Amino acid sequence: MTTTTAQSSKAAATDNRPPARPGRILALVLAAQFMALLDVFIVNVAAPTIRTELGASGAALQLIVAGYTISYAVLLITGARLGDRFGHRRMYMAGLALFTAASLACGLAQDTGQLIAFRLVQGAGAAVMIPQVLSLIQRTFTGEARARALGVYAAVLAGGAAAGQVLGGVLVSADLFGASWRPAFLVNVPVGLALLALAPRVLPADAKPVRARGFDLPGLLLLAAAVSLFTVPLVLGQEQDWPLWSWLSLLAAAVLFVLFMTYERKLARRGGAPLIAERVLKVPGMGLAIARIAVIMAGNAGLMFVLALHLQGGLGQSALRTGLTFAPGAVLFGVVGLTWRTWPAGLQRILVPGGFALTAVGSAVLGLALRDGGDGGLGLWLAFACVGTGMSVAYSPTFTRALATVRPEDAADASGLLATVLQLGQLSGVAVFGAVFLSHDAVTAAGSADAFLVTAFALAAAAFLGAVSGLVRVRR
Repeated sequence: MTTTTAQSSKAAATDNRPPARPGRILALVLAAQFMALLDVFIVNVAAPTIRTELGASGAALQLIVAGYTISYAVLLITGARLGDRFGHRRMYMAGLALFTAASLACGLAQDTGQLIAFRLVQGAGAAVMIPQVLSLIQRTFTGEARARALGVYAAVLAGGAAAGQVLGGVLVSADLFGASWRPAFLVNVPVGLALLALAPRVLPADAKPVRARGFDLPGLLLLAAAVSLFTVPLVLGQEQDWPLWSWLSLLAAAVLFVLFMTYERKLARRGGAPLIAERVLKVPGMGLAIARIAVIMAGNAGLMFVLALHLQGGLGQSALRTGLTFAPGAVLFGVVGLTWRTWPAGLQRILVPGGFALTAVGSAVLGLALRDGGDGGLGLWLAFACVGTGMSVAYSPTFTRALATVRPEDAADASGLLATVLQLGQLSGVAVFGAVFLSHDAVTAAGSADAFLVTAFALAAAAFLGAVSGLVRVRR
């Protein structure tokens, strides 16, 4: 019995020891994060070409862009829970395999219906894979090393955005083998296969789970229904002149969200395992961080979507030029994400409200620069640089500080929660700001410029609300 106890203690120590070569682990998991994000922005740039070649309606195009995000957002927390139960390495590889296979299917899709369906599957693969990224970071690094790793994570988000926009433009404009937009999806296949080959050699073996928690199927179904009822009318309502069913659907979504949160609280009090752990929500500043991240991501996704439609559809610019237009803002996002922690202490206190304010100004100037149907000239680049910098100044401190105070045992829940908020914010941005843009006559260059001006002011208003939230002091 003594020998067994000693062996158990030795095994436990082995399971809990820090993984070897954390830098290699970080590089591998962030490569998957980079690929998943790359896909989002490649598709964003390719969207106008997909619309033309597949004859997609505005609503279908929104679903092609947002369908990935719908399944991603709904399943993220469950994906984090799967990692907790079955092991982060195992679930990372399973999600990566599904994502890679779905990317191949998207690249071979023959019509909009198939493409939307495969995008939903692609999002499900990402939902299983991506929570393991943050969980592995949380459990591989501690203290200042964790803060640095999260800073690199934030920079990868921007790098994926910049590379996705440029690479999307290059792939679509190159029209490789006459495949037009298809390489925007097929590029994931060789990258995914390479990561699958490396993962068993780099990632630490999965330890036996400390706690085997349930998956909260009722909560998952309530959340899925609420997100679907919220998204569908925003995507289809504009084309159908906002019929009664669209408003009833939005009302039902609000009711289901309330029911979801009520059920989650009751489940936690009964000792169950809700999708959203109440103690994670009670982490100081977490609620405010959720609101801020949602606003930032909604503005970012909405701006990318409508600006791509305006530049390519309204102004007739190439996909490559559109991608290059986006790139400087994304690069600045990454630079800020890597460096903000080294800025003077006096500046740290105003980063979040200052970032939102800069985003609001940049969004308004962006609309004004393009209001006459021209290409915006230098004003477009400067305004976009302001938006990229402002969003990162608001986002990076918010995200890093929210996760840095979470206990290691709650890493999976916190990661899943923030990643879900991030995706729901993007989904809302494409649906809401896309509806604002598409509700105007955007057929001609002048009409498209007017539609974008209205949307840009709506984006500025959302950023202003974020600036107000940034003035709230959080007690820690």
